[in-house]
Amino acid sequence: MRARIEDEKAFRRDNRIPLAEQGATALLERMLRGGTTSLRTHVDIDDVTGLGHLAQILDLRAQWADRMRIEIVAFPQSGILACPPVAALLDEALRMGADLVGGLDPHGIDGDAQAPLDIVFGLAERHGRAIDIHLHDGGEAGLAEIEAIITRTEAGGLGGRVAISHAFALADADDARLGRIAEAMARVGVTLISSVPGGRRCPPLPRLRDLGVAICFGTDNVRDCWNPSSVTGMIDRMSLAAYRFDLRADEALAGLLDHATAVPARALGLGPGAVAPGLDADLAVFEASCLAEAIAERRPPVLVLARGALAWEGP
Repeated sequence: MRARIEDEKAFRRDNRIPLAEQGATALLERMLRGGTTSLRTHVDIDDVTGLGHLAQILDLRAQWADRMRIEIVAFPQSGILACPPVAALLDEALRMGADLVGGLDPHGIDGDAQAPLDIVFGLAERHGRAIDIHLHDGGEAGLAEIEAIITRTEAGGLGGRVAISHAFALADADDARLGRIAEAMARVGVTLISSVPGGRRCPPLPRLRDLGVAICFGTDNVRDCWNPSSVTGMIDRMSLAAYRFDLRADEALAGLLDHATAVPARALGLGPGAVAPGLDADLAVFEASCLAEAIAERRPPVLVLARGALAWEGP
């Protein structure tokens, strides 16, 4: 992973094309066509990009405010201890307008299971912001990190404001350990964000859902230096989850909707993520007999409304 991070930084060091011209605007348009009207994005903060990319994404957020709610994570992709300027840059990023402070593999990237969490939780407390930590660390190290995050969340009264993205180590836990961690996540209010990855490292999402964990689906890497994948629509992500976990019944397929609507809406502080009088009219309309059909057939929306206004209409 370190080698990929350095390769990506080398690319950015030599590539000074504005993010909008590199495809950020095209990506937002693609996501809107897929029915996304709110998103959380991670902006790398490191010794190469500094705060330059954050400034560009803040401008892009303002330009798209009528069509897309964009929540920004100041993300330490190169680590915090491993890249000494980052802690101060994260502090300034939050002053500039980033909505959350991010974290990354305390053990695997920074070589210290606690000190990076001290910094992340300290920044969140100082600025009154939420947290989104990416954990790729597996095995006992990763499970201990998850438990430490739960403990810190409870101690800091941050329930509902802390998310763990990936949490690959949950795929390594035996059922008893998984049950204890899931119970604590649900009780304290720590959200799990998953891209439903391939391979053996995907957490057992249906089991975690049954245990009460709040699960959001997300998109990780879109034709970047890490992955050629271009799956951005949440209907596509639900279809991947259905395939991955062998969900076949209409009820099971329809149950995946919460992970792209109600749960992330709560995580982003946008309300219940439902259709009801008095709520914001963010709607995606599909030509299908039922939700299960839309997921199974990976149907694209034919109409998207953002805050009650037409944002996109299909041909």
